[in-house]
Amino acid sequence: MRKAGAAIVVLLLSTASHADWIERGHLKGQYLGATYPEDSLLRDALGASTHDGSGELRLLFGGGQQPWRWHADYQVLVQSGDTLALSETLGGNFLIPAAVPNDDHRLLDLTKIVDDGARHVLAHRLDRLHLDYIGTKTVLKIGRQAVSWGNGLIYNPVDFFNPFDPAAVDTEYKTGDDMLYGQYLQDSGNDLQGVWVWRRDDHGDTSTSVNTEALKYHAFIGEQELDVLVARHFEDDVIAFGGSAALGGALVRGDLMVTDTAEDTYLSAVVNLSYSWTWGGHNVSGVVEYFHNGLGLHEAEYTQLEAHPDLLARLQRGELYTVGRNYLAGNLTVEISPLFQLFPTLFLNLGDHSGLGQVSGRYDLSQNVQLLFAVNVPFGEDGSEYGGLPAPVPGKDFAAGPGIFGQLAWYF
Repeated sequence: MRKAGAAIVVLLLSTASHADWIERGHLKGQYLGATYPEDSLLRDALGASTHDGSGELRLLFGGGQQPWRWHADYQVLVQSGDTLALSETLGGNFLIPAAVPNDDHRLLDLTKIVDDGARHVLAHRLDRLHLDYIGTKTVLKIGRQAVSWGNGLIYNPVDFFNPFDPAAVDTEYKTGDDMLYGQYLQDSGNDLQGVWVWRRDDHGDTSTSVNTEALKYHAFIGEQELDVLVARHFEDDVIAFGGSAALGGALVRGDLMVTDTAEDTYLSAVVNLSYSWTWGGHNVSGVVEYFHNGLGLHEAEYTQLEAHPDLLARLQRGELYTVGRNYLAGNLTVEISPLFQLFPTLFLNLGDHSGLGQVSGRYDLSQNVQLLFAVNVPFGEDGSEYGGLPAPVPGKDFAAGPGIFGQLAWYF
Protein backbone atom coordinates (compact mmCIF):
# COMPACT_ATOMS: atom_id res chain seq x y z
CA MET A 1 0.00 0.00 0.00
CA ARG A 2 2.86 2.41 0.76
CA LYS A 3 4.49 1.67 -2.62
CA ALA A 4 1.11 2.12 -4.27
CA GLY A 5 0.97 5.64 -2.84
CA ALA A 6 4.31 6.51 -4.45
CA ALA A 7 3.07 5.06 -7.74
CA ILE A 8 0.04 7.36 -7.61
CA VAL A 9 2.36 10.39 -7.36
CA VAL A 10 4.29 9.22 -10.44
CA LEU A 11 1.07 8.55 -12.35
CA LEU A 12 -0.33 12.00 -11.64
CA LEU A 13 2.90 13.72 -12.66
CA SER A 14 3.01 11.72 -15.89
CA THR A 15 -0.44 13.03 -16.80
CA ALA A 16 0.22 16.61 -15.70
CA SER A 17 0.65 17.59 -19.34
CA HIS A 18 -3.15 17.47 -19.66
CA ALA A 19 -3.51 21.19 -18.95
CA ASP A 20 -7.30 20.98 -18.99
CA TRP A 21 -7.08 18.93 -15.77
CA ILE A 22 -5.44 21.83 -13.91
CA GLU A 23 -8.25 23.80 -12.30
CA ARG A 24 -6.13 26.42 -10.52
CA GLY A 25 -3.06 26.80 -8.33
CA HIS A 26 -0.83 29.11 -6.38
CA LEU A 27 2.80 29.89 -5.66
CA LYS A 28 3.77 31.14 -2.19
CA GLY A 29 7.00 32.47 -0.73
CA GLN A 30 7.28 32.85 3.02
CA TYR A 31 9.70 34.32 5.58
CA LEU A 32 9.68 33.64 9.32
CA GLY A 33 11.95 35.43 11.78
CA ALA A 34 12.14 34.69 15.51
CA THR A 35 14.15 35.80 18.53
CA TYR A 36 15.03 33.99 21.76
CA PRO A 37 15.76 35.43 25.24
CA GLU A 38 19.08 34.81 26.98
CA ASP A 39 17.65 32.24 29.40
CA SER A 40 15.98 30.21 26.64
CA LEU A 41 17.25 26.72 25.90
CA LEU A 42 16.19 27.35 22.30
CA ARG A 43 18.74 30.19 22.15
CA ASP A 44 21.48 27.76 23.17
CA ALA A 45 20.52 25.53 20.25
CA LEU A 46 19.60 28.13 17.63
CA GLY A 47 21.23 31.43 18.56
CA ALA A 48 19.73 34.80 19.47
CA SER A 49 17.59 34.88 16.32
CA THR A 50 16.55 32.59 13.48
CA HIS A 51 15.60 33.21 9.88
CA ASP A 52 13.68 30.70 7.76
CA GLY A 53 12.41 30.89 4.22
CA SER A 54 10.03 28.52 2.46
CA GLY A 55 8.12 28.16 -0.77
CA GLU A 56 5.11 26.19 -1.95
CA LEU A 57 3.71 25.40 -5.36
CA ARG A 58 0.20 23.89 -5.25
CA LEU A 59 -1.56 22.66 -8.39
CA LEU A 60 -5.22 21.64 -8.14
CA PHE A 61 -6.24 18.93 -10.57
CA GLY A 62 -9.75 17.67 -11.15
CA GLY A 63 -12.02 15.99 -13.62
CA GLY A 64 -14.93 13.65 -14.20
CA GLN A 65 -18.63 13.94 -14.96
CA GLN A 66 -21.47 14.31 -12.50
CA PRO A 67 -22.22 12.61 -10.23
CA TRP A 68 -18.60 11.35 -10.20
CA ARG A 69 -15.61 13.65 -9.77
CA TRP A 70 -11.97 13.22 -8.82
CA HIS A 71 -9.68 15.77 -7.22
CA ALA A 72 -5.93 15.97 -6.53
CA ASP A 73 -3.76 18.69 -4.99
CA TYR A 74 -0.06 18.40 -5.88
CA GLN A 75 2.49 20.28 -3.76
CA VAL A 76 6.14 21.12 -4.16
CA LEU A 77 7.60 22.31 -0.85
CA VAL A 78 10.98 23.83 -0.12
CA GLN A 79 12.37 25.22 3.14
CA SER A 80 15.72 26.56 4.15
CA GLY A 81 16.80 28.14 7.39
CA ASP A 82 18.06 28.03 10.93
CA THR A 83 15.34 25.93 12.63
CA LEU A 84 15.27 23.08 10.12
CA ALA A 85 17.85 20.85 11.81
CA LEU A 86 16.23 21.19 15.24
CA SER A 87 12.80 20.59 13.75
CA GLU A 88 13.98 17.27 12.31
CA THR A 89 15.69 16.32 15.61
CA LEU A 90 12.51 16.97 17.59
CA GLY A 91 10.42 15.13 15.03
CA GLY A 92 8.31 18.23 14.43
CA ASN A 93 6.87 18.52 17.93
CA PHE A 94 4.65 21.33 19.17
CA LEU A 95 7.58 23.65 20.01
CA ILE A 96 8.98 23.68 16.46
CA PRO A 97 6.70 22.12 13.79
CA ALA A 98 8.01 19.90 11.02
CA ALA A 99 9.19 21.67 7.88
CA VAL A 100 7.35 19.22 5.60
CA PRO A 101 4.26 17.16 6.51
CA ASN A 102 5.14 13.48 6.58
CA ASP A 103 2.97 10.44 5.88
CA ASP A 104 4.52 8.15 8.48
CA HIS A 105 1.15 7.60 10.15
CA ARG A 106 -1.10 7.97 7.11
CA LEU A 107 -2.47 5.03 5.17
CA LEU A 108 -0.82 6.11 1.90
CA ASP A 109 2.69 7.47 1.57
CA LEU A 110 2.18 10.31 -0.89
CA THR A 111 5.21 12.37 0.19
CA LYS A 112 8.67 12.12 -1.35
CA ILE A 113 11.77 13.95 -0.09
CA VAL A 114 13.69 14.95 -3.21
CA ASP A 115 16.69 16.51 -1.49
CA ASP A 116 17.55 17.47 2.09
CA GLY A 117 20.46 18.67 4.16
CA ALA A 118 21.26 20.38 7.43
CA ARG A 119 19.66 23.65 6.30
CA HIS A 120 17.32 22.76 3.44
CA VAL A 121 14.65 20.30 2.35
CA LEU A 122 12.85 19.85 -0.98
CA ALA A 123 9.82 17.59 -1.22
CA HIS A 124 6.75 16.94 -3.33
CA ARG A 125 3.52 15.33 -2.23
CA LEU A 126 -0.20 14.92 -2.76
CA ASP A 127 -2.19 16.75 -0.10
CA ARG A 128 -5.55 15.84 -1.68
CA LEU A 129 -6.44 12.78 -3.70
CA HIS A 130 -10.07 11.69 -3.56
CA LEU A 131 -12.91 10.31 -5.65
CA ASP A 132 -16.33 11.88 -5.07
CA TYR A 133 -19.91 10.85 -5.65
CA ILE A 134 -22.21 13.89 -5.38
CA GLY A 135 -25.86 12.97 -5.58
CA THR A 136 -29.02 14.93 -4.87
CA LYS A 137 -28.98 14.10 -1.15
CA THR A 138 -25.90 11.95 -0.73
CA VAL A 139 -22.20 12.79 -0.88
CA LEU A 140 -19.44 10.18 -0.67
CA LYS A 141 -15.72 10.92 -0.85
CA ILE A 142 -12.89 8.43 -0.50
CA GLY A 143 -9.19 9.26 -0.42
CA ARG A 144 -6.97 11.99 0.97
CA GLN A 145 -9.06 14.99 1.96
CA ALA A 146 -9.72 17.41 4.82
CA VAL A 147 -12.73 17.93 7.07
CA SER A 148 -13.40 20.63 9.67
CA TRP A 149 -15.97 20.37 12.44
CA GLY A 150 -16.72 22.43 15.52
CA ASN A 151 -17.91 25.90 16.44
CA GLY A 152 -14.71 27.35 17.88
CA LEU A 153 -13.41 30.33 15.91
CA ILE A 154 -9.99 30.62 17.58
CA TYR A 155 -9.69 27.48 19.71
CA ASN A 156 -11.60 24.50 18.35
CA PRO A 157 -11.39 21.28 20.44
CA VAL A 158 -13.96 19.43 18.30
CA ASP A 159 -11.80 19.90 15.20
CA PHE A 160 -9.34 17.07 15.88
CA PHE A 161 -8.51 16.40 12.21
CA ASN A 162 -5.24 18.35 11.69
CA PRO A 163 -6.46 21.64 13.19
CA PHE A 164 -4.63 24.91 12.66
CA ASP A 165 -2.53 26.48 15.38
CA PRO A 166 -4.77 29.25 16.83
CA ALA A 167 -2.00 31.74 16.00
CA ALA A 168 -1.54 30.53 12.39
CA VAL A 169 -1.76 33.29 9.79
CA ASP A 170 -2.10 31.23 6.61
CA THR A 171 -5.15 29.00 7.14
CA GLU A 172 -6.05 28.44 3.50
CA TYR A 173 -5.47 24.66 3.43
CA LYS A 174 -5.51 22.03 6.16
CA THR A 175 -3.28 19.00 5.78
CA GLY A 176 -5.29 16.11 4.36
CA ASP A 177 -5.86 12.62 5.80
CA ASP A 178 -6.83 9.34 4.14
CA MET A 179 -10.50 8.79 4.90
CA LEU A 180 -13.99 7.88 3.81
CA TYR A 181 -16.42 10.79 4.17
CA GLY A 182 -20.17 10.65 3.75
CA GLN A 183 -23.04 13.12 4.09
CA TYR A 184 -26.80 12.64 3.83
CA LEU A 185 -29.01 15.72 3.47
CA GLN A 186 -32.58 15.55 4.75
CA ASP A 187 -35.52 17.46 3.26
CA SER A 188 -35.58 19.63 6.40
CA GLY A 189 -32.05 20.87 5.74
CA ASN A 190 -30.60 18.80 8.57
CA ASP A 191 -27.72 16.53 7.64
CA LEU A 192 -25.77 13.53 8.92
CA GLN A 193 -22.02 13.35 8.29
CA GLY A 194 -19.69 10.42 8.87
CA VAL A 195 -15.92 10.07 8.75
CA TRP A 196 -13.67 7.02 8.87
CA VAL A 197 -9.95 7.88 8.97
CA TRP A 198 -7.36 5.14 8.38
CA ARG A 199 -3.90 5.51 9.93
CA ARG A 200 -0.73 3.55 10.67
CA ASP A 201 0.84 2.99 14.08
CA ASP A 202 4.43 3.74 15.11
CA HIS A 203 5.55 0.49 13.45
CA GLY A 204 3.98 1.44 10.11
CA ASP A 205 1.22 -1.16 10.43
CA THR A 206 -2.48 -0.51 9.91
CA SER A 207 -4.34 -0.76 13.18
CA THR A 208 -7.85 0.05 14.37
CA SER A 209 -6.29 1.46 17.56
CA VAL A 210 -5.12 4.54 15.61
CA ASN A 211 -8.16 5.04 13.38
CA THR A 212 -11.00 7.51 13.82
CA GLU A 213 -14.69 6.80 13.25
CA ALA A 214 -17.06 9.71 13.82
CA LEU A 215 -20.67 10.70 13.19
CA LYS A 216 -22.05 14.24 13.40
CA TYR A 217 -25.68 15.31 13.11
CA HIS A 218 -26.40 18.94 12.28
CA ALA A 219 -29.93 20.23 12.81
CA PHE A 220 -31.82 23.52 12.49
CA ILE A 221 -34.18 24.31 15.36
CA GLY A 222 -35.95 27.50 14.39
CA GLU A 223 -33.18 30.05 13.88
CA GLN A 224 -30.75 28.08 16.04
CA GLU A 225 -28.38 25.31 14.96
CA LEU A 226 -27.46 22.17 16.91
CA ASP A 227 -24.58 19.70 16.46
CA VAL A 228 -24.25 16.28 18.07
CA LEU A 229 -21.04 14.29 17.55
CA VAL A 230 -19.97 10.81 18.64
CA ALA A 231 -16.55 9.41 17.78
CA ARG A 232 -13.99 6.74 18.47
CA HIS A 233 -10.71 8.63 18.10
CA PHE A 234 -7.63 6.43 18.39
CA GLU A 235 -8.67 4.48 21.53
CA ASP A 236 -10.71 7.28 23.09
CA ASP A 237 -14.48 7.74 23.12
CA VAL A 238 -15.68 11.25 22.32
CA ILE A 239 -19.11 12.86 22.52
CA ALA A 240 -19.76 16.53 21.82
CA PHE A 241 -22.71 18.90 21.72
CA GLY A 242 -22.57 22.29 20.07
CA GLY A 243 -24.47 24.91 18.18
CA SER A 244 -25.09 28.54 17.45
CA ALA A 245 -27.80 31.08 18.20
CA ALA A 246 -28.50 34.75 17.59
CA LEU A 247 -28.19 37.09 20.57
CA GLY A 248 -29.47 40.49 19.62
CA GLY A 249 -27.28 41.56 16.72
CA ALA A 250 -24.52 39.14 17.74
CA LEU A 251 -23.98 35.42 17.19
CA VAL A 252 -23.10 32.95 19.95
CA ARG A 253 -21.39 29.65 19.11
CA GLY A 254 -20.00 26.91 21.28
CA ASP A 255 -19.15 23.26 21.90
CA LEU A 256 -19.06 20.98 24.93
CA MET A 257 -16.91 17.86 24.50
CA VAL A 258 -16.35 14.83 26.74
CA THR A 259 -13.33 12.61 26.03
CA ASP A 260 -13.05 9.26 27.79
CA THR A 261 -9.57 7.69 27.71
CA ALA A 262 -7.86 4.82 29.49
CA GLU A 263 -6.34 7.39 31.87
CA ASP A 264 -9.31 9.62 32.73
CA THR A 265 -12.42 11.44 31.49
CA TYR A 266 -11.99 15.05 30.36
CA LEU A 267 -14.48 17.86 29.79
CA SER A 268 -13.54 20.60 27.33
CA ALA A 269 -15.62 23.57 26.22
CA VAL A 270 -15.46 26.59 23.96
CA VAL A 271 -17.88 29.49 23.62
CA ASN A 272 -17.57 32.66 21.55
CA LEU A 273 -19.48 35.82 20.73
CA SER A 274 -19.09 37.54 17.35
CA TYR A 275 -20.44 40.92 16.31
CA SER A 276 -20.02 43.25 13.34
CA TRP A 277 -20.33 47.04 13.18
CA THR A 278 -19.08 50.17 11.42
CA TRP A 279 -16.37 52.19 13.15
CA GLY A 280 -15.11 55.47 11.70
CA GLY A 281 -16.38 54.52 8.28
CA HIS A 282 -14.64 51.14 8.37
CA ASN A 283 -16.31 47.73 8.55
CA VAL A 284 -15.28 45.90 11.72
CA SER A 285 -16.09 42.46 13.09
CA GLY A 286 -14.99 41.17 16.48
CA VAL A 287 -14.78 37.84 18.28
CA VAL A 288 -14.25 37.11 21.95
CA GLU A 289 -13.81 33.47 22.93
CA TYR A 290 -13.34 31.42 26.10
CA PHE A 291 -11.74 27.99 25.93
CA HIS A 292 -11.50 25.41 28.71
CA ASN A 293 -8.97 22.71 27.90
CA GLY A 294 -9.98 19.73 30.01
CA LEU A 295 -6.73 17.95 29.24
CA GLY A 296 -4.67 20.98 30.26
CA LEU A 297 -2.37 21.46 33.23
CA HIS A 298 -2.25 23.86 36.14
CA GLU A 299 0.85 26.06 36.22
CA ALA A 300 2.55 23.94 38.90
CA GLU A 301 2.25 20.88 36.65
CA TYR A 302 4.08 22.30 33.62
CA THR A 303 7.29 20.52 34.64
CA GLN A 304 5.39 17.20 34.69
CA LEU A 305 4.20 17.17 31.09
CA GLU A 306 5.48 13.63 30.47
CA ALA A 307 3.31 12.42 33.37
CA HIS A 308 0.21 13.41 31.38
CA PRO A 309 0.21 11.07 28.35
CA ASP A 310 -3.24 12.10 27.08
CA LEU A 311 -2.18 15.73 26.73
CA LEU A 312 1.28 14.89 25.42
CA ALA A 313 -0.14 12.61 22.73
CA ARG A 314 -2.40 15.36 21.42
CA LEU A 315 0.40 17.91 21.41
CA GLN A 316 2.63 15.54 19.45
CA ARG A 317 -0.15 14.67 16.98
CA GLY A 318 -0.88 18.36 16.40
CA GLU A 319 -4.43 18.19 17.79
CA LEU A 320 -3.78 20.69 20.59
CA TYR A 321 -1.49 23.72 20.82
CA THR A 322 -2.09 24.69 24.45
CA VAL A 323 -0.85 23.16 27.71
CA GLY A 324 -2.91 25.20 30.18
CA ARG A 325 -6.55 24.89 31.21
CA ASN A 326 -8.34 28.20 30.69
CA TYR A 327 -7.93 30.72 27.87
CA LEU A 328 -9.49 33.95 26.72
CA ALA A 329 -8.89 35.28 23.23
CA GLY A 330 -10.12 38.23 21.22
CA ASN A 331 -9.82 39.15 17.57
CA LEU A 332 -10.81 42.10 15.40
CA THR A 333 -11.13 42.20 11.63
CA VAL A 334 -10.75 45.81 10.51
CA GLU A 335 -11.33 46.70 6.86
CA ILE A 336 -8.87 49.53 6.35
CA SER A 337 -9.83 49.55 2.66
CA PRO A 338 -11.49 47.04 0.32
CA LEU A 339 -8.00 45.68 -0.43
CA PHE A 340 -6.45 45.84 3.04
CA GLN A 341 -7.62 44.08 6.21
CA LEU A 342 -5.97 44.18 9.63
CA PHE A 343 -6.41 41.49 12.32
CA PRO A 344 -5.25 42.39 15.85
CA THR A 345 -5.52 39.33 18.13
CA LEU A 346 -4.80 38.67 21.80
CA PHE A 347 -4.38 35.20 23.38
CA LEU A 348 -4.40 34.95 27.18
CA ASN A 349 -3.66 31.98 29.44
CA LEU A 350 -5.88 32.81 32.42
CA GLY A 351 -4.02 30.41 34.71
CA ASP A 352 -0.46 31.75 34.48
CA HIS A 353 -1.35 35.23 33.09
CA SER A 354 0.89 34.86 30.05
CA GLY A 355 -0.17 35.61 26.52
CA LEU A 356 0.55 36.39 22.92
CA GLY A 357 -0.22 39.61 21.11
CA GLN A 358 -0.46 39.36 17.35
CA VAL A 359 -1.13 41.91 14.64
CA SER A 360 -1.59 40.35 11.22
CA GLY A 361 -2.83 41.69 7.93
CA ARG A 362 -3.83 40.81 4.39
CA TYR A 363 -3.29 43.13 1.45
CA ASP A 364 -4.40 42.38 -2.12
CA LEU A 365 -1.66 43.83 -4.28
CA SER A 366 -3.59 42.87 -7.42
CA GLN A 367 -6.36 40.52 -8.44
CA ASN A 368 -4.04 37.51 -8.22
CA VAL A 369 -1.32 38.62 -5.79
CA GLN A 370 -1.78 38.73 -2.01
CA LEU A 371 0.49 39.73 0.87
CA LEU A 372 0.12 38.28 4.38
CA PHE A 373 2.13 39.54 7.34
CA ALA A 374 2.17 39.25 11.11
CA VAL A 375 4.05 40.47 14.17
CA ASN A 376 3.95 38.21 17.26
CA VAL A 377 4.88 39.38 20.75
CA PRO A 378 4.68 36.80 23.57
CA PHE A 379 4.66 37.93 27.19
CA GLY A 380 4.65 36.33 30.63
CA GLU A 381 6.80 35.24 33.55
CA ASP A 382 9.53 32.61 33.26
CA GLY A 383 7.96 29.16 33.53
CA SER A 384 4.64 30.26 32.03
CA GLU A 385 3.25 29.01 28.75
CA TYR A 386 3.96 32.06 26.60
CA GLY A 387 6.78 33.39 28.80
CA GLY A 388 8.67 30.10 28.40
CA LEU A 389 7.75 26.59 29.54
CA PRO A 390 10.22 25.07 32.03
CA ALA A 391 13.14 23.21 30.43
CA PRO A 392 14.91 20.17 31.94
CA VAL A 393 18.04 22.32 32.42
CA PRO A 394 18.21 24.44 35.64
CA GLY A 395 17.69 28.13 34.96
CA LYS A 396 16.51 27.52 31.37
CA ASP A 397 13.12 27.50 29.67
CA PHE A 398 11.65 27.09 26.19
CA ALA A 399 11.04 30.79 25.61
CA ALA A 400 10.64 32.62 22.32
CA GLY A 401 10.70 36.39 21.92
CA PRO A 402 9.05 38.62 19.33
CA GLY A 403 8.83 37.30 15.78
CA ILE A 404 7.66 38.34 12.33
CA PHE A 405 6.00 36.53 9.44
CA GLY A 406 5.60 37.50 5.80
CA GLN A 407 4.12 35.71 2.81
CA LEU A 408 3.62 36.68 -0.83
CA ALA A 409 1.19 34.53 -2.83
CA TRP A 410 0.38 34.45 -6.54
CA TYR A 411 -2.84 32.69 -7.62
CA PHE A 412 -3.44 31.41 -11.13
